[in-house]
Amino acid sequence: MRIGELAARAGTTTRTLRYYESRGLLPARRGGNGYRTYDESDLKLLRQIRMLQDFGFDLEETRPFVECLQAGHPEGDTCPASLDVYRRKLAELDELIGELQAVRAQIGVRLATAGGEAPLCELGGQEL
Repeated sequence: MRIGELAARAGTTTRTLRYYESRGLLPARRGGNGYRTYDESDLKLLRQIRMLQDFGFDLEETRPFVECLQAGHPEGDTCPASLDVYRRKLAELDELIGELQAVRAQIGVRLATAGGEAPLCELGGQEL
């Protein structure tokens, strides 16, 4: 398929595909006419990248998943490097959750001391 069809099927733009190509995430194959050509495996790569970006992964964090697919694995998250990225992302999310819980607790205390009622913790239903 040509770049326009791949972009439409992947729900992205040709500009994005060219960018991914420049970053080495999408193979740059050319047909005899000089046009870029793609196949279903390229669509699978793009879907993997898009899913991970929807989850909050930056583009460079998707590289191990793409490389895993390009190495012939049926899924991009079965290789050790991909699993390492998952672990790092979970640790990052856990840290952010902890920071948000601390901020929420501080705001709850401020509300309580300002004359409002003590808010209930949405996670457990107990007062802060």
